[in-house]
Amino acid sequence: MTATAPVGVFDSGLGGLSTLRHIRAELPGEHLLYVADSAHAPYGTKTPEQIQARSLVLAEFLLGQGAKALVVACNTATAAAVKLLRARFSVPIVGMEPAVKPAVAATRNGVIGVLATSGTLQSAQFAALLENYGQGVRVEAQAGHGLVECVEQGELDGSATRALLRKYIAPLLAAGADTLVLGCTHYPFLRAQIEEITEGRVVLIDTGAAVARQLRRSLELNGLASLSGADGRECFWSSGDAVLGSALMEKLWGTAATLEPLPPDYR
Repeated sequence: MTATAPVGVFDSGLGGLSTLRHIRAELPGEHLLYVADSAHAPYGTKTPEQIQARSLVLAEFLLGQGAKALVVACNTATAAAVKLLRARFSVPIVGMEPAVKPAVAATRNGVIGVLATSGTLQSAQFAALLENYGQGVRVEAQAGHGLVECVEQGELDGSATRALLRKYIAPLLAAGADTLVLGCTHYPFLRAQIEEITEGRVVLIDTGAAVARQLRRSLELNGLASLSGADGRECFWSSGDAVLGSALMEKLWGTAATLEPLPPDYR
């Protein structure tokens, strides 16, 4: 494996582009491969076994494309499958987890809200985060049912999306949360709406920047960081409708990009 090889990133859908943006900013010289598993989104309603199966398929595809490292840009997939992936593959693998530790550092009144998928909130990984970092604070968890689908459909600012956000955020605010963890990579795309609903009363925390920094450290530690000095390029695939996904790509990624259909064997 050489330093000029690309980094592979996958998520249950296009939400992981929020993390990819941080990776691109942190590592402008790396070539990036991204797979949106939109045909199987959301992962939050899947069993751990289903998520593991899809994670293995997507990892194998990205490694087949020459990836030198993998980023599991999905909290739910990390919780269900990152240990399996690390046992199966020898490349560096960076996962995600809800930012409980930074939230504990940021809270002023000791009440933290966590908005995530039910799969993430019910995972052993999340329980371990609370055990390790949640002592001395109150953590109010809320499953954001339907929000991933809103983002995948491009409904970032519609009335239905706002109604869901108000429904899920209201009990967190009523509990006194002054810090809100965005525990799904799709949710940063709803940040403006969340800030409007919370009227700037809470600190919003997501883990994209921390994941990008961890990827940099991992690549450097393993001698895999690109030293070319040239700008990296991106390639995108989806297991879902690539035509519909391409229109949404421009909205989420910020520039026009080609979204290729994932080969049939990997769908």
